[in-house]
Amino acid sequence: MPIDEAGPASARIAAQLRGRIAAGELKPGDRLPSTRQLVSEWGVAMATASKALAALRLEGLTEAVPGVGTVVAVGRGRRTGTPRPVGQHGRRDADAFRDRIVRTATAIGDAEGLAATTMRRIATDLDVATMALYRHVRGKDHLVMLMADAVFAEHPLPDRPTGDWRAKLELLCRTQWAMYQRHPWLAHVVSFTRPLLTPHAIAHTEWTMRAVADQGLAPTTLIHVAATVANFVRGTAVNLEREAEAVQDTGITDDEWLQAQGQTLAATLRSGAFPILAGISARTDVDLTLDTLFEFGLQRMLDGIEPLCRTRSGVES
Repeated sequence: MPIDEAGPASARIAAQLRGRIAAGELKPGDRLPSTRQLVSEWGVAMATASKALAALRLEGLTEAVPGVGTVVAVGRGRRTGTPRPVGQHGRRDADAFRDRIVRTATAIGDAEGLAATTMRRIATDLDVATMALYRHVRGKDHLVMLMADAVFAEHPLPDRPTGDWRAKLELLCRTQWAMYQRHPWLAHVVSFTRPLLTPHAIAHTEWTMRAVADQGLAPTTLIHVAATVANFVRGTAVNLEREAEAVQDTGITDDEWLQAQGQTLAATLRSGAFPILAGISARTDVDLTLDTLFEFGLQRMLDGIEPLCRTRSGVES
């Protein structure tokens, strides 16, 4: 439904959604169309769709729910108040406002994905001019780096961990898995060719190496163990955002989608070309999810590291 030229596109989209809320078609707790759905339906840019949703949130009509998206607010009411002054009360106020920027951006990213986390959208949610943000962050790339570092900071590792090297690495992996589940966009930000050079991300890497530092591993082996462990968790977690996007766009879970494809899958398996898969699919005691994939892969990865630690040889490969 492409919009015409009369009036700002974002305002027309917001007006239509506002009308659906007022008419009771969208009730408190109901999920609004995602930015990607609005882009497809209205033929607008992602920034325009984000601006429309941000306008409704600023009015108090909607709220962002991590892992779900934008929903109609349970207690609807228009926000009041004037923009807070920025950068006028010294370093402490500047740091506090930058923290608000990062928290706001993270909340948007958690609920709607990183693409929706634009400077204009953040400014709208904070009720300030977009240019005010640039006094505190240099741009989107800098903001994403701050967001990632803040997320790692929210998931600290113990200074004095208990257990052997395996228990420590398992703790690290579970901590990072929980971190990625809470912030699905993060897996697409973390890179091993261009690593996050932020204090709290580096602290995770240092902690990982410290967990096996007493196993006699050579430096090259040590850094490869740390990278392999982190890459396993991150590599599994890259599927989380795609899963969240699919749920937001279609309104159905992966299990519901698979059930809907049951006839197609059954017809394929009846061909006899895939007997092993057909046998497994017929069982009720087999379950494959991202969580089970993580658990299975975690133990097999640690099994692979164990011989290195048992021999304490640290032989360079």
